Amino acid sequence: MDTPAFAPRVLVIGLDPYRVPGPWDPRPVADAIEVGRARFVEHGVAAEFCLVGLDGSDDVEAVVTAALCAQPWECVVVGGGVRNQVELFERVVNLVRRHAPDAAIAFNATAADTFEAAARWVQIPG
Repeated sequence: MDTPAFAPRVLVIGLDPYRVPGPWDPRPVADAIEVGRARFVEHGVAAEFCLVGLDGSDDVEAVVTAALCAQPWECVVVGGGVRNQVELFERVVNLVRRHAPDAAIAFNATAADTFEAAARWVQIPG
């Protein structure tokens, strides 16, 4: 009898492009996030996305902590928008270390290649 392959649990932490202040068009970033999300689905990995706002609508630390504590994660991908905010990036990395110490930490190059970032650190079924 075949045993189904284990699907890794991946958490993606990033910015909600519609809740980042500034005179810019969030649509291309939102579309790229959906491309990245679709790649997880295509490979049978149901990744969770924790997208936070920088517009003051989120207690970012509380939202990220809740996501990290929701279940054990094999990999946490930290998005480029977070990495561009040095203080936020520091807080997120330290939250991952504290609440998901066994998880690999991965970084994407673009929102569209988030799956590939996780796949560098976890075994993908199939």
